[in-house]
Amino acid sequence: MGNKIHILNGPNLNLLGTREPDIYGSQTLQDIENLCQEKCDAHGLKLEFSQSNDEGALVDLIQASSNDASALIINAGAYTHTSIAIHDALKSLTIPIIEVHLSNIFARESFRHHSYISPLAKGVICGFGSQGYLMAIDAVAQ
Repeated sequence: MGNKIHILNGPNLNLLGTREPDIYGSQTLQDIENLCQEKCDAHGLKLEFSQSNDEGALVDLIQASSNDASALIINAGAYTHTSIAIHDALKSLTIPIIEVHLSNIFARESFRHHSYISPLAKGVICGFGSQGYLMAIDAVAQ
């Protein structure tokens, strides 16, 4: 599997930079991808960075990550709180999973406090904006 990591992003993250900047900040998803690429380069890691609004597409990407990734970093967006399908796909992985959220989901609406991903994740990082992705990459590199 080597040194490749997959970073998967769920619904509405393609709207970063314009969607609720008071919660999610002004960086775009492309800005975050660029930061992640720089961090991966510094660690000698290869990066595959994806986003989809479609639950089924995310399941396909999760399943595909088992073929060539040494770790999966996932910000499933709203699917974090609703998707048993994503939970089941993640459950089939044997690589480490790190759950990331830009905002502190525990300081928000109560429906965001439950995650179908957390029980399967090696760690959860939330509330640090785009820095959370970089923390996750550092964790994978360690």
